[in-house]
Amino acid sequence: MGNVLIFAEHQDGKLKKTALELASKAKELAVADGGQAEAVFVGAASDALANELATYGIKKVYILNSPKLEKYNTLGYVKVLADLVNEIKPDIFLASASPVGKDFAPRLAARLNTGLASDVVELKIDADKKMVATHPVYSGKALADLKIPNSLPQMALIRPNSFGTAAPAAGATAEIVKKDADAGELKAEMKELVKGASDKVDLTEAEIIVSGGRALKDAANFKILDELAAVLHASVGASRAAVDSGYAPHDMQVGQTGKVVNPKLYMAFGISGAIQHLAGMRTSKIIVAVNKDPEAPIFQKADYGVVGDLFEIVPLLTAEFKKVLSE
Repeated sequence: MGNVLIFAEHQDGKLKKTALELASKAKELAVADGGQAEAVFVGAASDALANELATYGIKKVYILNSPKLEKYNTLGYVKVLADLVNEIKPDIFLASASPVGKDFAPRLAARLNTGLASDVVELKIDADKKMVATHPVYSGKALADLKIPNSLPQMALIRPNSFGTAAPAAGATAEIVKKDADAGELKAEMKELVKGASDKVDLTEAEIIVSGGRALKDAANFKILDELAAVLHASVGASRAAVDSGYAPHDMQVGQTGKVVNPKLYMAFGISGAIQHLAGMRTSKIIVAVNKDPEAPIFQKADYGVVGDLFEIVPLLTAEFKKVLSE
């Protein structure tokens, strides 16, 4: 039986969007592989969170409790997850390509002596009941299919917003197994997690992103993008050129050396479309570009393009979206 286990991230008593996305895909893969979809929480998690996952297809949830893991710790997470995987032996283990997933998953794969497909944008089960993971290469210019044929579990880190979520099944519940986990000896301990002042959705989980480039000319001019983002309930991003110019902090940077995003809608204002930026957003479902230069490379990737001055167009878009969304 080919069970699929997902690592479900949660924070402040809430599931991250990526956990629901992974749950939906795990259910799909488990059906194709003849098993069931399962999930694991590390650290304190409520039965309500477990049953929320159940509405997206998760049949069994493991909650690994340890006083040492109230805050994230790489070695501790790897230890308890490896112990669980060796005990229940899933065919597939999935996690989000979030900062946490990218940190622990390579070490976990090494501990389990298996392979890891990273930054995956699609998953399927082939005729041999093996997982096929699709991974962008050459800065997103091509896609490669990866297989881990000779070791279990087959592991993959999933790019957020790659799959979407299925419709939840109201009233579904999961079998919940709570374990007192042994985190082993920790060589470092997180003392404090300092959160940013912004309450906006992180770029990697945002469904709509409004991004600005060096053409904004000044950090203060990002205010017009903030106003548009507020109307659309979007997050604000920036190109590397804008970040290097001091117009935006690095945590807003989208691109090869910033964050890789995959929203439903990506709006690029004053961004030329260098390959490094395209590598971070080219898999967005819909791309809208506004640029003065009709030859800007971003237009080759955009679904919709406007040649014009962003300082004129952004306020017009903000006003029009306010009007349409209020109707």
